[in-house]
Amino acid sequence: MNHIPLSWIFLQCAAVFFSSGLAENAVLKGGESGSDELPTEGKSLDELIKYNMRKSLDLDQEGCYLQQGKKECLEECGFNATAKTIFIIHGWTMSGMFEGWMHKLVAAVMQRESEANVVVVDWISLAHQLYPDAVNNTRLVGSSIATLLDWLQEEQQLPLQNVHLIGYSLGAHVAGYAGTYVQGTIGRITGLDPAGPMFEGVGEQKRLSPDDADFVDVLHTYTREALGVSIGIQQPIGDIDIYPNGGEVQPGCSLGDVLSMAGNFMEVMKCEHERAVHLFVDSLMNKDHMSFAFQCTGPDRFKKGICLSCRKNRCNNIGYNAKKMRKRRNSKMYLKTRADTPFGGYHYQMKMHVFNRKQSDNADPTFYVKLYGAHNDTENVFVDVPDSVGLNVTNTFLVFTEEDIGDLLKISLIWEGAADSWTSVWKNIKQSFWSWKTKPTNPVLEIRRIRVKAGETQKKFTFCAQDPSKTEISPGESLTYVKCRDGWEVKPRKRLPM
Repeated sequence: MNHIPLSWIFLQCAAVFFSSGLAENAVLKGGESGSDELPTEGKSLDELIKYNMRKSLDLDQEGCYLQQGKKECLEECGFNATAKTIFIIHGWTMSGMFEGWMHKLVAAVMQRESEANVVVVDWISLAHQLYPDAVNNTRLVGSSIATLLDWLQEEQQLPLQNVHLIGYSLGAHVAGYAGTYVQGTIGRITGLDPAGPMFEGVGEQKRLSPDDADFVDVLHTYTREALGVSIGIQQPIGDIDIYPNGGEVQPGCSLGDVLSMAGNFMEVMKCEHERAVHLFVDSLMNKDHMSFAFQCTGPDRFKKGICLSCRKNRCNNIGYNAKKMRKRRNSKMYLKTRADTPFGGYHYQMKMHVFNRKQSDNADPTFYVKLYGAHNDTENVFVDVPDSVGLNVTNTFLVFTEEDIGDLLKISLIWEGAADSWTSVWKNIKQSFWSWKTKPTNPVLEIRRIRVKAGETQKKFTFCAQDPSKTEISPGESLTYVKCRDGWEVKPRKRLPM
């Protein structure tokens, strides 16, 4: 991109587009108002949509071009119909050039699948338009891809099951059109943060949908609304829909992170929208460090650590390594990631029954845990609690670590009260004033055991206080928990509602 962040322009144009009411005249998937007239006068379809089969990792080298009906192109490009065929489809552009992510994605695909036919769908001239016009052109591009695939089936007996379309942003919906129009069923379509404006809330025939391929997997990295629209589509539109970090704020993309790299506020949007591509590249390059996502009904339950099960296909790899599951529409999956490659981290579900002891009714505790593993130890990790900690009930938390520490050996637990808030300070002053003759009592909690489930390995552990006689903990104190011995476990009677 030149000096104007793509995502910011995307958002602005989309907002103007919606507010002006032009969306009603747009040609969407399955629409009847479309025309097959070329939007750029004087140019043929072959000039507007090019299929660049890559021979080099360097996109600056020309490569060769496939053209429907021209057998000599297949020989020149060395097209192998028995190998995988992977199409990479860009989205809307204001620069009229390929962006940096395309170079990285093409190189990663070619290194991972050295025998595959890797084809870049170059529809720059049709995407380098006002956003509504580019949306209107997606149907034409998808139809062109389908026509090329039909010819390859006829000419080369190309098995569609070996075809994988990878579309970013608007390109994801282009892939959906191709899946609709092709004769047969494409093996796989991957949508990388599919575009939201003009596609959010419409029917399946007007966007990428599970029917467009045998397996449709989608990564959503920017589903946060601004000016009434979301750059990436919010709703689930595939067989599996994966929402890294809830599909909202991506680590490393905050304003502070971007400004530290000489960026600006607008680059935050580009960073989050494009993160889907970089997660996919990461999955190609780091197959020994794969990221796992877990099925859950929503981000709030996932943040509570409730959804870390792999039973009945409830977890899956993300990106290129995602595995097709039994046809189940719109399976929403979640995970947390690191800020940079390798993005994969490690999820732990922690359950602990917090007993209310002295002066703890209004403790509002904040927990920190340090995990000791067979390979490494963590620093003190802040336990993000979406709601307040419940007393005299079992609480479930999600703890995320960036490094593989190996099998968990012991846990160190610290808690702090809400003493830093003005409300607590004033309350403490009043209590001290009326109780000046009595010695103040520190709040005390009791935690007898911590049950842990490791998401990536599905191993379960139960930890009990290292000293069975000391299970009470005051603010600022630390308690150590080790793997329980027989007879140490205490089963609580109450649980928080899930």
